[in-house]
Amino acid sequence: MIQLTLPVDVLSAESRTQLQSTLAATLLQWEGAPDTAFFRSLTWSRIDEIPRESFGSLGDELPRFRIDVTVPQGALSDRRKAGLVEQVTRDVSTAAGLTDSDGLRVWVLVHEQPEGTWGAGGAIVRFADLKALAAGATASS
Repeated sequence: MIQLTLPVDVLSAESRTQLQSTLAATLLQWEGAPDTAFFRSLTWSRIDEIPRESFGSLGDELPRFRIDVTVPQGALSDRRKAGLVEQVTRDVSTAAGLTDSDGLRVWVLVHEQPEGTWGAGGAIVRFADLKALAAGATASS
């Protein structure tokens, strides 16, 4: 799951819709999951807009952007985490019209969900099972 929190009215409705799709695709890519209907259905994306006065910095009035990424533990190597952080920052910066000098206003927090602590469909979902499904989907492509 990938979730962006930002002040309200920073993005247009069209930019917000496009960015939500882009962030999900970026996460799927860096997890190395196959681009199938099944894995797209597991890649959730959420954008939370909050009042400007409730999310900011002591230093200025400029908007801040926080991206929380939740993945199964072991799904991202250090290289993949670095690539994900770089690309997600670029995705958000592009959508919000930020420059490279604005990069510190975009934070990406990667949360690794420990094995055995994620459930869906009434059962525990294990990373090894997802990996096997991905390998099967890749082999049949």
